[in-house]
Amino acid sequence: MKVKAIGMIYSPFKSKKDAPIQPLKSKAKGKVVLFEEYIEGLDGIDGFSHIYLIYKFHKSKGYKLKVIPFLDDKPKGLFATRAPRRPNQIGISVVKLIKIKKNILFVEGIDVLDGTPLLDIKPYIPDFELKGKVKIGWLEGKIKK
Repeated sequence: MKVKAIGMIYSPFKSKKDAPIQPLKSKAKGKVVLFEEYIEGLDGIDGFSHIYLIYKFHKSKGYKLKVIPFLDDKPKGLFATRAPRRPNQIGISVVKLIKIKKNILFVEGIDVLDGTPLLDIKPYIPDFELKGKVKIGWLEGKIKK
C-alpha cells in the first residue's frame, strides 16, 4: 500500500505538549498548503464551512495496544481511544475553513503539529454523519459540553 502526502499543514504548535488534545478545544488558526498538482481538486470546497483533514502523525513513533487515555486513568485498547501513537500513524480532524487563496486553505480549530503531512481533505457534511443516540463507551459522562 502506498500513501503519499498531498500537502502540508502548518500550525502554531511546534511540539506535542503545545497542541490541544482535540480540535474542538482549539481556536488556533493554521494553513493547509496543497501541493500544486492537486489544486484542481479544490474546486467546490470553498462552499463548505468545515472540512476533514486526514494526516500522518509524523512525530509519533511506535505504539502500544493498551494506552491510558487523557480522560481516564485506566488502560483502554488503542482502538477505543484517539491516541496519536497508532500502527498506521493516521490522524483526522474537523476544522473550520476560513478562506482559500490558490493552493492555501486557511483554517481554524487546528490541533496538529506544524509541518504535518496532509494525506487527504474531505468536506464535512453534517447530514451524512450519524444522527440519533450514539454510545460513546468509557467516555460516557466524562466529556464536558
